[in-house]
Amino acid sequence: MNGMVAILKHDRWIVGGALVLVTLGSWAYLLTGAGISMTPADKLWSPGYFLAMLLMWCVMMVAMMLPSAAPMILTFAAIGRKQTKFGARNLALVLFTSGYLIVWCGFSLGAVFLQWALQRAGYPSMMLAENAPLLSGALLIAAGLWQLTPIKQQCLRHCQSPVKFLILRYRPGLPAALKMGCQHGLFCLGCCWFLMLLLFYGGVMNIAWIGGLALFVLVEKLTPPGHWVTKTTGWLLIIWGVIWSATGIHLVS
Repeated sequence: MNGMVAILKHDRWIVGGALVLVTLGSWAYLLTGAGISMTPADKLWSPGYFLAMLLMWCVMMVAMMLPSAAPMILTFAAIGRKQTKFGARNLALVLFTSGYLIVWCGFSLGAVFLQWALQRAGYPSMMLAENAPLLSGALLIAAGLWQLTPIKQQCLRHCQSPVKFLILRYRPGLPAALKMGCQHGLFCLGCCWFLMLLLFYGGVMNIAWIGGLALFVLVEKLTPPGHWVTKTTGWLLIIWGVIWSATGIHLVS
């Protein structure tokens, strides 16, 4: 019995260590500047530049979202130890995590198209706070309003309760693992997509802003369901957006 407990703890450390290594590697990639400029030199997006931006966004989502998904991934790994054999459970864990990240890579694709559209519209810096007071203020207000919606609250509750999520949805098998990962990713997307759009407010490659948003997402998901953090942040974002819009217009004019 003691040997089995030791094996389970050992496996948990391996999974946790792998998540830490992937997260640190993603942050290292971002800290080097991802090897690209936010604005192409000739102001035209080539297919290669588009793919480079997509890679940058995907890595950024891994760096920001994987830590907050760790409790769900570790819980899935713990349940899988009791349900399947060693090789199958490891592959199922990889598929579950991949399903989660596939959803955020889909978000990244949409974010790259939005970035392209903003640059086409004359906003090259990807820090709307610098040169678009109305647009950046509206983004803050919209993000604040989303924090207060029932959809946000429902999605957040799923993210905050990994055991309940898996009790209701767990099915054995590799296709089921991928499906569950995608389902969790969709709930996470519903919870955090507007927060991720705030990257356009503070700077797509502003490391301090990226780190601040990632830390907030982690805190929000680790707090108990129904906690005051989400709704308070929503009202603060709305107030901030109104003030920013009014002040920004005054400063520009």
